[in-house]
Amino acid sequence: MRRAVFAACLIALASVAVADSAAPSLSTSGAVGAPSLGASAATATSGISGTAGATAAPPQPDYAFCTVCHGAHGNGNSAINAPKIAGIEPWYLKQQLASFRAGVRGTKSTDEPGMEMQPVGVQLDDAAIDAVAAYVAKFEPAKPPVTVQGDAKRGRALYATCSGCHGSTAEGNSALKAPALAGQTDWYLVRQLERFRSGERGFAADDTPGTTMRAAAGVLPDASAVKDLVAYINTLSAKHLREKT
Repeated sequence: MRRAVFAACLIALASVAVADSAAPSLSTSGAVGAPSLGASAATATSGISGTAGATAAPPQPDYAFCTVCHGAHGNGNSAINAPKIAGIEPWYLKQQLASFRAGVRGTKSTDEPGMEMQPVGVQLDDAAIDAVAAYVAKFEPAKPPVTVQGDAKRGRALYATCSGCHGSTAEGNSALKAPALAGQTDWYLVRQLERFRSGERGFAADDTPGTTMRAAAGVLPDASAVKDLVAYINTLSAKHLREKT
């Protein structure tokens, strides 16, 4: 089922690319011949009526393809490893899409969900990434279910290291390029911490936020510590959501 859903996502993405530009273009990532999802540089000139200079506006891309995997309101789908993106900081979403595009994320063969996102990233130029972030920002985040069990008391002690960047209540810090953790999908946090620990994320020398996180996750001794940490973040998520309502 997951493969079928992802295939549908790529088909939707391809249709957007074709609608945006039928001709090959040079994307921001430097790939010649790949369709760009940014604004089309050319407009269609009408020659049927003989009116010189008549132009038609280029088609506007539709970024609803994000909902194929991430849900109609962007609150995720655990069945296909698609995390919640509703409520994500626009700057962080843009950073990660650019990382997928650049190949510093989603290129390890053992990171299957990342490898599924990476082809999406390479289709997006800077303007398209901005547009996707603006589209996702319209989603209304829902409270994610608690699926991770652990020792939150131990997790609180482990979180002391995280708070320097992510904040005492996991609210995030854009100046340090540290996203909010409160309110995020807990199973996704576990999987990403494990990927940082294994080197599936944070492997590229020029990915400063990623290498920083890889080092931070490396101090977690085992899978139980990861779950304990996320169990504590779940308590911060509950507080975060109460304050917003």
